Amino acid sequence: MNSKQVVLITGSSTGFGRLFADTLARKGHTVFATMRDPGGRNARNASEIRVLAEKDSLPIHVLELDVTVDASVERAVDAVVAKTGRIDVAINNAGYYLSGLQEAVTTEQGRRLMDTNFFGAVRVNRAVLPHMRAQRSGVLMHISSIAGRIIAPSMGLYCASKFALEAFAETYHYELAAQGIESVIVEPGQYDTPVFGNTVMAADEVRANAYGAIKEVPTKINAALLSTAGSPQEVADAVLGIIETPAGEKQLRYIVSRASLGVDQINALTNQVQANLLEAFGLAADTKFLKGNAASV
Repeated sequence: MNSKQVVLITGSSTGFGRLFADTLARKGHTVFATMRDPGGRNARNASEIRVLAEKDSLPIHVLELDVTVDASVERAVDAVVAKTGRIDVAINNAGYYLSGLQEAVTTEQGRRLMDTNFFGAVRVNRAVLPHMRAQRSGVLMHISSIAGRIIAPSMGLYCASKFALEAFAETYHYELAAQGIESVIVEPGQYDTPVFGNTVMAADEVRANAYGAIKEVPTKINAALLSTAGSPQEVADAVLGIIETPAGEKQLRYIVSRASLGVDQINALTNQVQANLLEAFGLAADTKFLKGNAASV
C-alpha cells in the first residue's frame, strides 16, 4: 500500500470525522471528507473545512455522501476513484447517539438509527470493495465504541447498532484476509465531541413515564459520560497510527479509552473463542484470522 493513502471518511462535518480529516491530511494523506448536504444544512461546516484546507495547503476534498442512500454512496465513491484512480481506506464514522429507555424508543427511531450507524457501513463497504479487490489492497475501518462490547441502561438501541457493526466488521476481517484487504474496528471510550449535543432522545414520553424514577436513568448516564469525556484528538491520533501500520500487521480491534471498563478482557476472551471456532471449522490454516486480534491504544 502507498505510504500516502487515499482516504474516504463518512460523517466529516463535525466531531471525530472532521478531526480525522484534519489529522490525516496534515500527514500527507489525500482525504475526502464526506457529509450530507454540504450545500445546505452542512454548508457552514463544508466551507470551514475548505477554508482550512486552502489556508494550510491540506489535501482535503469535501464531498457529498449520505450513508442512508445507496446512490449517494456510490456517486461519492465513484467520484473519489475518478479523481485519484484508487481508494485505500474507508473510515465508517457516520453515526449518532440515541438515548432513552428502550420501550420509549419508537420503532421508527430504531430503524433510523440502524440505517445510519449500521447499514451506512454496509453501503460504504459494498461501494468501495470492488475497487479495493482490484487493487488487492485496502482498509475498511469501523468506528465503533466500547458500547459495542458492553451495555448500559438507556443505551440499548445505540449499543445494538454498535454490536451489529462489530459483528459485520469482524466477518469482513475473516472473508477479506486472502484478498489483501484489512477490516479493523476502533472502540473509543467517552470523548468530548458534538455527538452528545446532537443526542436523539426516545420519543415516547408516555411509555417512559410509566417507569417512575427509572425514567431518570438516561439523564444520569449522559451526565456521567460527559463528566469523564477525554480529548477526541487521542482517537484521531490512534486512527492515524492504525492507517500507517504496514499492511498485514494491523489488529482487528483497537480500544482507545482512558478506562477500558473490561472491554480488553472481553476482546481477549472472544479472540480465543473465535480461534477455537475457526479451528473447529477447519478454516484457520487458510487465513490470517488468528494473528493479533485486539490491542489497546
